[in-house]
Amino acid sequence: MLTCQKNLFSLPDRLHYLNCAFMAPMARSVEEAGVAGVRQRRDPSSIQIEDFFEASGRLRALFGQLIHAPADSVAIIPSASYGIATMAANLPVEQGDRILVLDEQFPSNVYAWRRKAAETGATLITVGPGEGTRDRATRWNERILEAIDKRTAVVAVPHIHWTDGTLFDLEAIARRAREAGAALVVDGTQSVGALPFDVGRIRPDAVICAGYKWLLGPYSLGLAYYDERWHGGRPLEENWITRENSEQLSAIVDYRDRYHPGAIRFDMGERSNFVLVPMLAAALKIVLDLTPAAIQAYCRNLTRPLARSANELGFLIEPPETRAHHLFGLRSKDPGGMAPDRLRDSLGRRGITVSARGSAIRISPHAYNDERDIQALVEALRAARGASD
Repeated sequence: MLTCQKNLFSLPDRLHYLNCAFMAPMARSVEEAGVAGVRQRRDPSSIQIEDFFEASGRLRALFGQLIHAPADSVAIIPSASYGIATMAANLPVEQGDRILVLDEQFPSNVYAWRRKAAETGATLITVGPGEGTRDRATRWNERILEAIDKRTAVVAVPHIHWTDGTLFDLEAIARRAREAGAALVVDGTQSVGALPFDVGRIRPDAVICAGYKWLLGPYSLGLAYYDERWHGGRPLEENWITRENSEQLSAIVDYRDRYHPGAIRFDMGERSNFVLVPMLAAALKIVLDLTPAAIQAYCRNLTRPLARSANELGFLIEPPETRAHHLFGLRSKDPGGMAPDRLRDSLGRRGITVSARGSAIRISPHAYNDERDIQALVEALRAARGASD
């Protein structure tokens, strides 16, 4: 059973950081990898041609291991929006088709599809949970399945909702998408790394992940999986390193039209970042060592008392079977019953960091949190509720 891993990080003792969905704290080994990369850049003569290729190859392999995918189906990207834009540029969408997204979905997985719809004459369909709070997650999943039909060209959804952790049944959604002939593009930024994900079970067309949240990596570097059916697609950039035999630097001006096999063609320019790549690799080693399943179980056990107390204090929280445990939202049963400024003051006085997203207070713990963090949050909620009554 996983125990608290705070020793891997450099978080201040008095900080109750329950906000990994905003940005992961930097683990010591990730920081050390970054410092080593900066030191290497002091002397460019120490950088060899293999350094442009080997580290990025290891990074692909680590991410492939995490999501149970072949390494050659992994691309190195600067952001989730870049990875999604790559997929949007390659998917065949025609006038009259439908592109499905979710209500209050994160903008990176909306704007590319809005443009695609505008350029092709397709219709963007937004699916929400419907009215009411009872069985909200179940009803939302049902509405998604009902909305996918033969007119649907793309289903662009996350594994969990970024504001409140609502869990979406990707296996059922993927089956329905395949039946309809639609592509499934998954934004895994708020789930992959803390929630098990198996490409072989879900069979998505693409999985896009920013690296600085649940992958525990640095900002400005991410990873994407593209199914082999798209490996003949067109990249957003035409850079030298994605071309066949680019390892032969002495022949770099022998221009080649052929790309490296697999998803490497979709890599960002300057993908061999000598600071960020080793940092993300070090972060993925931590995630793989802890395992997403163990992280999820740890967060479930850690936050069980919080769920009980929040309910007693008048907050709505999704049932544990319909939400993630590493990210979930608290909503007041009486939205007018607690002043937001009082809640912020109550949290701030206790050194608690969470996020307000939509109508929810978003709680996102990790294995570096412990019972003291949860108790501090319960006390803050109780104090804020008492001050507003």
